[in-house]
Amino acid sequence: MEIKQKKFSNHHTYTFESEYVNFAYKDKSGSGDFDFNYADFPEKSSITIEQNEWLRNVGILWCLLGCYRIGSAVYSGSSLSGTSLWLVLGVICLIWFAITKVKYSVFKTERGNVFVIQDKNHENIVSELNKRKKDQLLAWYGAVNPENDKENEIEKFRWLEQQNVMTNDEAEKKIAEVEFAHKDPDLKPQELN
Repeated sequence: MEIKQKKFSNHHTYTFESEYVNFAYKDKSGSGDFDFNYADFPEKSSITIEQNEWLRNVGILWCLLGCYRIGSAVYSGSSLSGTSLWLVLGVICLIWFAITKVKYSVFKTERGNVFVIQDKNHENIVSELNKRKKDQLLAWYGAVNPENDKENEIEKFRWLEQQNVMTNDEAEKKIAEVEFAHKDPDLKPQELN
């Protein structure tokens, strides 16, 4: 499965393999890609906004210059013809600044930062990564291993619950299985109570 995102010069491709995802990116500053396991996808993210500060600053400056020229013309009683050019150019720059803004959710993994453009595919990508993360963690850690230490096994299922991989009820059932698997076989039935 593959999902692509494109906004202006930013191109992101998420290739979902069975055990990992490949995140490939290309923008005006370069390109690259890396793989990471679904289990490494973090719960929390930050937000980054890419915008052209130059357009905003020039737009504000030209709007101020245009207002000054219009005000001067009105004050001196001269013709308003051509005085609004700077104001119009400033407004165009500010509109272009607002349109070209790109907002990302940034997920930090050990292999690198995963930038998900906040567009119509954003929720699909994040939910697919979370679904596959849950499936991978359950495949790796979801079964009771009676050879492991009892406390380590219990902690494992508490951790899976904290990662939202298991509900509280599912974790409690697994913990009960762990406790049953680690009961002392030398105890008589009346001692178990």
